[in-house]
Amino acid sequence: MRVNKKIFLLLLPFVLGFAFFSFNSSCNIYRFKDVSIPDSIKTVKVNFIENRARYINPQLSPKLTDKLRQKIISQTRLTQTNNDNVDWEISGFINDYTFSTSGISNQQVVNNRLTVGIHITLNNRKADDIKDYDVSRSFEFKGSQSFQQAEASLLDEMLRTLTDEIFNKLFSNW
Repeated sequence: MRVNKKIFLLLLPFVLGFAFFSFNSSCNIYRFKDVSIPDSIKTVKVNFIENRARYINPQLSPKLTDKLRQKIISQTRLTQTNNDNVDWEISGFINDYTFSTSGISNQQVVNNRLTVGIHITLNNRKADDIKDYDVSRSFEFKGSQSFQQAEASLLDEMLRTLTDEIFNKLFSNW
């Protein structure tokens, strides 16, 4: 019995180390390291993401465009350019920006929802191929907030979430 305990104690660090390594490796699924870009693609042009929704948040288009450009430059090997002679051209527009009630209690609005939808087009000029992607996310806020308060408090979360979603659609094989 004593021999088994010694073997167990000797093997315990290896087993725990392997389990920790395996757990950490599987958690990397959600990182943005698995960028899929053909070797022939060197340059990218990100056009201004227009706002074509019925209700227009004047801050969203310019900030989303800028945040997407920054993410592409910082997390890929692509070079940003404004020339028309480019390998990949990314364009898009906001096609949905709507508010709705998502929760009622005692005949009073408790929660509201802001839904933002974006259509993105990737024009691969090297392969003469165009791909379209749609991204839509909903953001909850308290019913006691006005729409303007909700927009202001949710802007950073919207930018981060939508940028990540667009980036994943464009550069990951998920």
